[in-house]
This record gives sequence, C-alpha cells and structure tokens, in this order.
Amino acid sequence: MLSILFGLGSALSWGAGDFTGGLASRRSGAYRTVFYGEVIGIVVLIIAVMIVGESLPDLRVWLISMLAGLLGSIGLLLLYHSMTLGLMSIAAPVSALLAAVLPVVAGIFIEGLPELLTFIGFGFALLAVWMVSQSGSGATNTLRVAHLSSLKLPLLAGIGFGSYFILMHEATKTGAVVWPMIASRFGGILLIVVYMFIARVPWKVELAALPMIALNGVLDICGNVFFILAGQTGRLDVAAVISSLFPGSTVLLAWIFLKERLTRNQWIGILAALTAIVLMTI
Repeated sequence: MLSILFGLGSALSWGAGDFTGGLASRRSGAYRTVFYGEVIGIVVLIIAVMIVGESLPDLRVWLISMLAGLLGSIGLLLLYHSMTLGLMSIAAPVSALLAAVLPVVAGIFIEGLPELLTFIGFGFALLAVWMVSQSGSGATNTLRVAHLSSLKLPLLAGIGFGSYFILMHEATKTGAVVWPMIASRFGGILLIVVYMFIARVPWKVELAALPMIALNGVLDICGNVFFILAGQTGRLDVAAVISSLFPGSTVLLAWIFLKERLTRNQWIGILAALTAIVLMTI
C-alpha cells in the first residue's frame, strides 16, 4: 500500500511537472526548459543532500545513475523530436506504454510474477496511459495508417524511459535517494549540453519563464523521489506502472486551469486508472 501511495505521488508530481514544463516551453522552448529545469533541480538536490547528510554511494551507484539519466534524457529528446515530425498524437502514449511495459518484464525476471489482481491492474493501467493520452479520434486513425518506421522514435523514447526506471531502481537498492538523483542529473545535463551545442540551440531564456521552469524542476525532483521510494517499499513493476499514470494528472490540470475539454477517451482512461489502483491495493 505504501509503495502504491508513493507511486501515486510520483504520477501526480511528474504530471504536474509536465504541465508546468509545457507552459514554460511556450516561452522558452522545450530544450531550454528541460536544461534549466535540470540545473535548478541539481541545485535543490545538492542543498537537500547537505541537509539530509546522506553518505556518498560507491562508484557503481554513480555509474548506473548517470547511465539512467543519460538514457532518460535521450528518451526525452527523441520524444520531443518525434512530436516535431507530426507524431504528437501517438508519440506520448506509445512511449509511455513501453516505459511501463519494460519494468513489468524486468520485474517478472527479478522479483517473480505478481499476484493475479495486480497483474490485471497492470492491464488497466496500460489502458489508462493510452486512453488518457488521446486528444480525440484522430490518434486512433493515425495509428492505423502509421508504418512501423513512423513509430521508431516514440518506441526508442519509451525504451529510454523504461531503462531509466529499471536502472534507477537498481541504483537505489542500497537505500540511497538523493545522491543517485544528483548523478542521474549530471548524466542528463551532459547529454543536453552536447545536443544544444551541436544543434546550436540558443541558451537565452526569458526571465518571466524562470518561475515556471523552477517549479517544473522541483516537481520533477518530487516525482523521482516518490518513484524511488515506491521501488524501495515495493516491487519495481508496481512502482513503474503506477508512476506511468502521470499523463492523467497533466490532462486533469489542463482541464482545471486551462479549461481544456476532456474527450470521452480521456475520461475512460481516468476511470481505467482508478480501477488499476483499486486492483493493486486489494
């Protein structure tokens, strides 16, 4: 039960982070928002580790965490790039589904099969991720005519996100939380800096966007902390699947604050998410 509560905290935080990140991206662009959000996040984490006094982990934890951050950032860049190619309607749900499926497969090999109701809950959760990411019927029609090559970038993005879940779970098995997150952010920042230099992305950011970027960075940290705690108090697959419900909170926030209308598919997705949570807690 505690693991599921932490997983829900992760989903809510990551979803709110995506919402604030989306608002900030309208002013500063996606890549600058991600970069400065990561920088602000690492400053907050360094302050946190000094307050908490967490011991430095060994080199293995550092390397695994940095690899996790690197792969997660690759997934993020691939996702954004696929969206610029006109695949926005399917990129988010495809990548999110694969990000949830990979830890489930890994969890079966590492921790064995979950209970039947939990396994059924996984199915409802995956359905929820897909349905809540849809903006209308066009996504389904697009997917029908999409060639496998068109799904390559979203699938690779999902592999990056799923790998992040698995590797961060492995890196934090010793009980460490803050230092692995610092290491993962160093890995992610290095990749984004290299990309921004190669792509010649401008570094300047509007001052008016900084508060929203800062909020995005803090919410992303909260999402990661809750995910790590969910994995430490329960199974990897349960932590990853519940945390992957983050598109639901993004959609709900857009409905509340931006008055965006929820489609029938999105309401079905929200109901499926609630069903999944109930099944996993029984």
